Amino acid sequence: MKINQSKLSNQIILPDIGLGTWNMADDNTTIKIIKEALELGYRLIDCSPSYQNQNSIGRAIAESSINRSQIYITSKLRNSERGRENVNLACDRILSELNLDYLDLYLIHWPASKKDYKNWEEINQETWLGMIDLYKCGKVKAIGVSNFMPHHLKSLMKYEVIPMVNQIEFHPGQMENDTLIFCRENEILVEAYSPLGNGAMLQNDELIQISNKYKKSVAQLCLRWAQQNGTIPIPRASNSKQLKENIDIFDFQISNDDMKIINEMNYFAGSGQHPDKVDF
Repeated sequence: MKINQSKLSNQIILPDIGLGTWNMADDNTTIKIIKEALELGYRLIDCSPSYQNQNSIGRAIAESSINRSQIYITSKLRNSERGRENVNLACDRILSELNLDYLDLYLIHWPASKKDYKNWEEINQETWLGMIDLYKCGKVKAIGVSNFMPHHLKSLMKYEVIPMVNQIEFHPGQMENDTLIFCRENEILVEAYSPLGNGAMLQNDELIQISNKYKKSVAQLCLRWAQQNGTIPIPRASNSKQLKENIDIFDFQISNDDMKIINEMNYFAGSGQHPDKVDF
């Protein structure tokens, strides 16, 4: 199966679909799912120490027949580990959990916001300097952020290395157009987490009607829609059927008219977590 690819600003290539691992247990089931995903052609695995399953993900990578150089592993910096002096140690702990020598992509999981910090911009900047340090020493191949909106990103644009990726919640009804446009203008690749809206998209009558036109599932429609909007969707999957379905999205094209309809859908489902309002 041919999977499209995207190029980061530093010329690193990423597959145009990944596998999210939020809410997967740290157990043999997760090991099995990750290994099966790799066999099916997934090469981008998205994880985080906050998900508390990196030991299992590391075991799956070690036991897989796929060469490590062909697998793109993303992890994230916890909110409690912000600050230039903390970033390197936090990355070392992640590498130890995953039993890896390097990360392909390392993200600041959430921005410090003005709700909790008067000096939120300074905290984000100091944390970003730590990410640049890691990138320069080669411990990570690429660096970026997650859940950053334009006002969070602007203060990072002055540095010699700017974010290469911004991972945001992105699905029908929640396009985050301002963030998407800002990232496009600054050559920041957008990854789409929760591209199925935690499953809520699958029950939407309008999406069901459109998906039937293409003889595809609603999940495949949503993932292809995200991909055609220039983002890399990273859906979760809990079984073989979902793994196979989610990766099979590169053999059809959504028409401009249908893209417009989906792009203009009103918010109807999602996590509801706003980066400036979360309590963690």
